[in-house]
This record gives sequence, C-alpha cells and structure tokens, in this order.
Amino acid sequence: MAASPRSWLFVPGDNDKKLGKIANCGADAVIIDLEDSVTAANKEAARDKAVEYIAKQKGAASPQYWVRINPLDSALALDDIAAVAPAGPAGIVLPKAEGPADVERLSELIDQAGALASTIRIHAIVTETARAVFKLAQFSDYRPKRLCAISWGAEDLASAIGASANRDRDGNFLDVFQHVRIQALLAAHATGVQAVETLHADYRDDTGLRLSCQQSRIVGFTGRLAIHPAQVPIINAAYMPSAEEMAWAQRIIAAFDAATGAGTVGIDGMMIDRPHYLQAQAILARWKEYNNRADSF
Repeated sequence: MAASPRSWLFVPGDNDKKLGKIANCGADAVIIDLEDSVTAANKEAARDKAVEYIAKQKGAASPQYWVRINPLDSALALDDIAAVAPAGPAGIVLPKAEGPADVERLSELIDQAGALASTIRIHAIVTETARAVFKLAQFSDYRPKRLCAISWGAEDLASAIGASANRDRDGNFLDVFQHVRIQALLAAHATGVQAVETLHADYRDDTGLRLSCQQSRIVGFTGRLAIHPAQVPIINAAYMPSAEEMAWAQRIIAAFDAATGAGTVGIDGMMIDRPHYLQAQAILARWKEYNNRADSF
C-alpha cells in the first residue's frame, strides 16, 4: 500500500517546461492538472500531455502521479477519465465534488475504463461550491471503494459565494472558511481517509506556510496541497513527527509495555491513558511510513 502523501504539488498539464521538472521536485504526489490552471483552448492538449507523461513514468518509485480532471458536470470530464484511467496514474483528483454520490460516480466511470484502472484511487476536493458544503455530513456514513483523501478548497468557494477574501489581514481564514475547513477535516476522519489541507496561495511566504502547516497538523491534517515546488520541502518537513514528538511517543509506549495490562501510566507527573497510547502508536507509524520514502511512494 502506497504511503499517504504529505505534499501534493499541482502542475499545469499543458506546460512542458514544468512537466519536465516534476520527476525530481521532491513532492510525494504530483497532480497533473487539467482543470483550473489550463485554459479552455488548451484542455485537450493538456489531457494528451498528461496521458503521455504518465505512460512514461511506469515503474517510477516516486513521486505518485495523479491527474486532476475537469468537474463531473462539465463536458470534458468523461473524455478526461476515458483517456487518463487506462494510462494507470496513482489516482484521479476530483474537483468540485458534491458529496459521496459524485465520488461513486467517478469510481464507476473508472471501473468502465478497463483493467489498468483497477488500482486507481480518488482524492476528492469537497468544498468548492456552497452545495458541496451541505453534503459533507454524508461522508460520515460513506465507506469508499477508491477514495483515499479529502481536501478542501478556499479559493473556489470564495468565488462561488461571492466573497471578496477568504483570509483576514493576519492571514487567518475568515469564520465561514474556517468552519468549512473543520467540516472537511471531520468528514475525512469520519470516512477513514487522509485529510489534506488546502493550498497556501503565497508561494513566497515560507514563514506563513510553515506556521500554517504546523497548526493544521496539530488538528489532524496529514498533508497539504502545493502550487509551487518551493513549498514542497516545507510541507514535507511540517507533516513529519518532530524529534520531540518521537521521543515522547517512545516513552509512552515503553511505559505501557512495562506496565502490562495497565489502563493508565504516570510519566513526569502526568496521567497517561489509552488515547495517548494510541496517539503515540500513530506517531511512530507515520514516521515509519516515510522512513523509507523511496520505497513507499
């Protein structure tokens, strides 16, 4: 099973120069984009380039190669799926998904694309329309066949609701967007898939990106969308357990191992119970997941 990507880097599907650089960009996952970053006139060319590029990467250890198709309600989506799925990407990113029904529809279309599509996964962007936000609760009872990641989009949502901004002067998301962000996070965890943070639009703002990543990991996001290669190393580092976290997790596990059958243990005057133990196990598992990155991605 492939590791859950920390960094998901968007690359325009019609840009030969950028496509030529992505093999060594350091991202865990590269999303070749057929949607927002490609003009209407270049949609078919971008599709052809994406298929050609992915076909050449068969057997590559890293990164994972994904494709963001056009929305399901567009005239382009069916052709995107029919062309891309047989090429065998790691997965398809579904923009403007409005609930599990859209994910299921995409999954069925992938099934129809042929044998090479059998291992293709789905990453759904689930908050880009107002209607989509009201569908988020439906993910709590959804047990997906292909879905492995949920992310949210602040830029498209702002456009959809006529908002002039999605952040305040300090760079924090305004209330409506923060609310949607948390709903998307909970939807991902309720469904049992990876929760992926939205992009940080200012690719020159290393300090802001680093702080934002740290804060999002604290609340349960495990990866992030990226729009520039310069963001990748910051994102990769931010979504890895720190040395301090590793040491603390190892102490908790060691304490429980030494106190066989105990429901709680004491460490440095703190009462540590089973939720802490499970959290410590998750921290170590995540570190191990990425320790041999070349083999995992």
